[in-house]
Amino acid sequence: MAVSIPLQRAGRIVRSGGVIAYPTEGVYGLGCLPRDEAAVLRILAIKQRDPAMGLILIAADPDQLAEWVGAGVRIDELRSADDRPVTWVVPSAPSVPFLVRGRNAGIAVRITRHPVAAALCRAAATAIVSTSANVSGRPPARNIFVLRRLFGPLVDCIVPGRCGPAGGASEIRDWKSGRIIRPANA
Repeated sequence: MAVSIPLQRAGRIVRSGGVIAYPTEGVYGLGCLPRDEAAVLRILAIKQRDPAMGLILIAADPDQLAEWVGAGVRIDELRSADDRPVTWVVPSAPSVPFLVRGRNAGIAVRITRHPVAAALCRAAATAIVSTSANVSGRPPARNIFVLRRLFGPLVDCIVPGRCGPAGGASEIRDWKSGRIIRPANA
């Protein structure tokens, strides 16, 4: 699949240590390379988020999650069966940085079906951090105008596109038990 010019540029920005904002299945997200400590710290500062909470990683394909998940996780099974996005908390690989995993025993991952978010992961050639574009405790941006007003000066690039089809943040489930940790739109 050909990557559009804005996505190619955003991929280069991510690979060079930048922080970007982009549309996902339900809300706008903030993203960066998960192993770039300075970029992850920048996102945490923008969000005023406690690093111990951990972050979600999204990927376009299961292969992009291979280095992040622990042994025994069947990555192909992490795809959503329908248009509803599901983020899975799975055992993490030993090399996952604290700033990504937080104090959690596992790591939160999602194989995104959003065309822009998936193309962005492909342009960056890796899974990326995907945390909602909001200050912790406040509603996430679902409108490009709100996103630009709140985060435009704080990020290196805003990737154009619409959120959807979900009406808000993804559901988070435990991979082992299937238990819902966070319902959709919460």
